[in-house]
Amino acid sequence: MFEAYLDIETTGLSPTYDIITVIGIYLTDGSHQRLVQLVGEELTKDNLLETLQGVDVIYTYNGSGFDLPFINTSLGIDLAKDFKHHDLMLDCWQNNLYGGLKSVEIQLGIERQLKGINGWEAVKLWLEYQDNDDQDALTVLLKYNAEDVVNLKAPRKLLEVGEK
Repeated sequence: MFEAYLDIETTGLSPTYDIITVIGIYLTDGSHQRLVQLVGEELTKDNLLETLQGVDVIYTYNGSGFDLPFINTSLGIDLAKDFKHHDLMLDCWQNNLYGGLKSVEIQLGIERQLKGINGWEAVKLWLEYQDNDDQDALTVLLKYNAEDVVNLKAPRKLLEVGEK
């Protein structure tokens, strides 16, 4: 089974007025893993569909309410229609794990290397990169996004989602 763990970074909460800055996708078939991050001009419908080619299921955290609608509005792709999608936030709720992904990670004892960075900090990092060509800001943003997508696998495994 070929799985994708997906998370986006944006400049805000509105798909109408804000833009996607990074789409992170962690691909795994159980024995091989690959991280793909689409940034800036790489954020196209064709690049996203090519990256997801062969994927059986896409896992997200709050993807039903945020990531997938944002991608649909921005790139014109309805991933929930074109792929099997599983929103891990709902599984967390069923196990009395509430809050955003970072909160759930803390509740489950999942460590993060980058501490103190959240969605608002991600926006500021992108703006620092865009406005000042700050490559260090982009590097931190990409590390933050990478941790988000790779860490999505842990709640799925701990809650035994999709393995019943």
